[in-house]
Amino acid sequence: MKPEDLPSCDHPLVTLRDLVRDDARAWYAYLANPVVVEHTSWDLRCVDDLQANVDDYASAEPSSPIRLAVVLRDGGQLVGTIGLNTISAPHRTAEIAYDLAPAVWGRGVATSIVNAVVDWGFQYLGLLRIQATVLESNSRSIRVLERCDFEREGYLRCYRQIRGKSGNFWLYARIAGVP
Repeated sequence: MKPEDLPSCDHPLVTLRDLVRDDARAWYAYLANPVVVEHTSWDLRCVDDLQANVDDYASAEPSSPIRLAVVLRDGGQLVGTIGLNTISAPHRTAEIAYDLAPAVWGRGVATSIVNAVVDWGFQYLGLLRIQATVLESNSRSIRVLERCDFEREGYLRCYRQIRGKSGNFWLYARIAGVP
């Protein structure tokens, strides 16, 4: 995407840019951290597992997932990713997903980037609904979604396999024009 087409993040610590292949090492470094992976559905064995994902995000198809790099304004170091998956143009819906390195936890980064991408999805992409699924154990992400005006809609039992085990998830959604 062109820089002017990207969501605008007003957080003083980070900005958003396109995710590139060179980001895979930094991305893997924090995704391999046990405190990060504990509350995600990632099942990575090595940095190469992420390369295919980065390539998929570079696709220009209208319904292709979108993933952006969250980088420090000072120095450009990758500290997270955020994007929209399961984009349905006919239904004008998508699912938001994000992850952050522990170095930026508790600083308002997640709330800022989620709000930026949701606002952009509604305004720029014309989406009507953006949903999120979050592991029931991920209380930090649940708080972020609730601060970003997502509403809890349901409980999804055995929704996804998480490293060989069934995981239960909460379903949250935010609807365009509904505060």
